[in-house]
Amino acid sequence: MPLRPYLQQSPTVAATAYIDPAAVVIGDVVIGDDSSLWPMAVARGDVNPIRIGARSNIQDGSVLHVTHARGADSPGYPLLIGDEVTVGHNVTLHGCSVGARCLIGMASTVLDGATLEPYVLLGAGSLVPPGKRLEGGYLWLGNPVRRVRPLTLPEREQFEYSALHYVRLKDRYLAG
Repeated sequence: MPLRPYLQQSPTVAATAYIDPAAVVIGDVVIGDDSSLWPMAVARGDVNPIRIGARSNIQDGSVLHVTHARGADSPGYPLLIGDEVTVGHNVTLHGCSVGARCLIGMASTVLDGATLEPYVLLGAGSLVPPGKRLEGGYLWLGNPVRRVRPLTLPEREQFEYSALHYVRLKDRYLAG
């Protein structure tokens, strides 16, 4: 079963979203309109919430998780994903914030308290350390991540294209 409650929290999935039968969504997770989670993706909102905006796609094998509270001074970290975000295959997003229209390359890791502003292109295999802020409008790459160069217009246009491609793909899956 892809949707599982945890304690008193159950996932909330928009009617137009697609959750592959081989994906798992647990606990306090909200998935927005036209978004999709693909095979073997896991969204585990057990100790803090996960919020996924509209028209975002979480591709195969990605892991979405959060950090628990350690007391009044440390509330932990939720996971916040904006609208029209593409999360590539085998990405780990852990207690971070991803702004609208970002593209996160395959096998990247974004850790607790990190923030990706809107329009970040994160290259494949990159590591974003805890608390790091990535300025929008740039290609970021490496382990640890570093700013490489400003995005070109075609790269910026790719954000919307990728999001809408996955909306069309999930519609075909939902149609059977």
